[in-house]
Amino acid sequence: MSPSSAHKLYPILLSPLRVGAHTLRNRVIMGSMHTRLEHESEPDKRQRAFYGARAKGGAALIITGGFSPNEAGRLEPGGPTLMAGDDLAPHRTVVDEVHKHGAKILMQILHSGRYAKHDNIVGVSSIRSPINPRVPRPMTNEEIDATIDDFVKTAVLASQAGYDGVEIMGSEGYLINQFTAPRTNDRTDRWGGSVENRNRFSVEIVRRIRATLGPDFLVMYRISAIDLVERGSTADEIDQLALAVQAAGADIFNTGIGWHEAPVPTIAFSVPRAAFSFAVRRLRKVVSIPIVASNRINMPDVAENLLADGACDFVSMARPMLADPDFVLKAQEGRPEDINTCIACNQACLDFIFSDRTATCLVNPRACRETEFDEAPRQPKRIAVIGSGPAGLAVTSTAAARGHQVTLLEEHDKLGGQIHLARRVPGKTEFNEMLRYFIRQIERAKVDVRFGVRATADDFAPGAYDRIVIATGILPRKPDIEGIDHPSVVSYLDVLLGRVAVGKRVAIIGTGGIGYDVAEFLTHVDHGENAVDHFLNEYGIDTSITAPGGLKAAQPASSPRQVTLFQRRQSRPGERLGVSTGWILRNRLRGRGVTAIGGAVYEKIDDHGLHYVVDGDRKVFAADNIVICAGQLPNTALADELKRRGLEATCIGGAERAEELDALRAIQQGVRLAYDL
Repeated sequence: MSPSSAHKLYPILLSPLRVGAHTLRNRVIMGSMHTRLEHESEPDKRQRAFYGARAKGGAALIITGGFSPNEAGRLEPGGPTLMAGDDLAPHRTVVDEVHKHGAKILMQILHSGRYAKHDNIVGVSSIRSPINPRVPRPMTNEEIDATIDDFVKTAVLASQAGYDGVEIMGSEGYLINQFTAPRTNDRTDRWGGSVENRNRFSVEIVRRIRATLGPDFLVMYRISAIDLVERGSTADEIDQLALAVQAAGADIFNTGIGWHEAPVPTIAFSVPRAAFSFAVRRLRKVVSIPIVASNRINMPDVAENLLADGACDFVSMARPMLADPDFVLKAQEGRPEDINTCIACNQACLDFIFSDRTATCLVNPRACRETEFDEAPRQPKRIAVIGSGPAGLAVTSTAAARGHQVTLLEEHDKLGGQIHLARRVPGKTEFNEMLRYFIRQIERAKVDVRFGVRATADDFAPGAYDRIVIATGILPRKPDIEGIDHPSVVSYLDVLLGRVAVGKRVAIIGTGGIGYDVAEFLTHVDHGENAVDHFLNEYGIDTSITAPGGLKAAQPASSPRQVTLFQRRQSRPGERLGVSTGWILRNRLRGRGVTAIGGAVYEKIDDHGLHYVVDGDRKVFAADNIVICAGQLPNTALADELKRRGLEATCIGGAERAEELDALRAIQQGVRLAYDL
């Protein structure tokens, strides 16, 4: 498809629009993310490569991670700030790199308030966050005025560093949002009580920045379009804030969805695409400056539809830009099928941040690691890859793109391996995009793909290949339980692939990610076209936002089966699930009546069901079916055979180490191996 045809396909997305004194070249904004790149000893080096790649890839506007205006506002000890005395040189190199590629860049100013993870925590009131054990000290009037001045000083420094403007972080439950919501503001002075008083902090920050820096400096305010917490703001209160901030001098509104402590998922794979667009669409009717939609927008057609429907003027995509820095460029060239789509797994972005690691991306291990990958061409080699799961697809597509001659051997009649399991789990349909992307790259590179080949050592004559890569995945582990071959016992493979009919009463042995995925699969009811409405009802989201925080009574989905999970360990079931997504799955299954039993000693399986012991008590769970999700073993049969014949091979993914269905490690290994060839 030609670029002109692409503009017909995405006419609004790819069109320019003026914001304040600036014209943005299209409607795509790279939203702010916590990446921890700012924490490094040479903070500009990797930031320059990271942000520069996204500017080169076509984003119109880039927003940095959050910088605190003072010490108290840091997210954690050593967190990034921009204050008097801080070196502006690293900022200038990043800004220059972004400008070189035709994009604009804003620095986000973020004061964490009661979310701070340090001892000098301050807040609007002494109301502790449920996700932080620290109790904030209420700010004095003098401290509030000084903090407003600190925001202005940081904006001035940002201007001196060359930024086109700033984003004022007023959403997600950080300090500014803590002022606006009754949930966190019980003050009785001029900063609390009435809506006008609660909005005063936001308004004064914007007003003073505009007065100090003039009309050419772009001021974006990130407003909470819906709080999703008890005693949050109502639609009327959000509207009053928006109008006041607009009158104070803001050029554009970015939108945030939900607080970090909200009981509602907002960016995980279980959230339907653009599910919160109602909140942005509603607010756009109130204000007269441009407004940005955010959250679960990950493909050009989703963005174009939002723009065409009048929901917004711009779209913000943060993690989709982690997944593919050339997102916009590929849309401009009419190649949406070549976009490496964010699957909203959170595994390498949020989960890494929560464990104090620099973020990256499951589907794009180069994200935030750009300087670690040498893009220079290598001497072409002949590579054989056996297996087309995540590891095999990653090494094949990357090696072929780098000019190597790759032969991919797959014993089945289609590519994908374990991806076909993941994409059958309700809520994980984004894995379809991962599979589409890999297959497209392999087709473009004209890889020699051979289906129906169960490779043996006889297929590899000495010297036929420069490198043999074993990506044969895993084998389900069969636990040693008396009666394990009983007709009621089935493997998770058979369940997820639809090979067996499962009864109404089910026991699942194993509480890792696969066990919980199987529970989700067995208790889910497909709502088809009504997926968004069902999601909103299941979590009790009031789309009119007449209720505080936009919450109403939730309507948990009923389950077609009674499911119980069992584990041997005494620890809390499900504790190994992802930090940022595990709570979602546990809560949803709990709402469907799913229970989990820890510390179970399995005795036997017979016609009566699963016999087990817990705390010395013998029990029987009468089950129609018992699903085994008791771990995996590396499938090393071919590797062992090659080794016996003296042929060297490299195992990656599950064939190297079996840990759940770990696509993150598999893809990272595949991509890095392709660069090391």
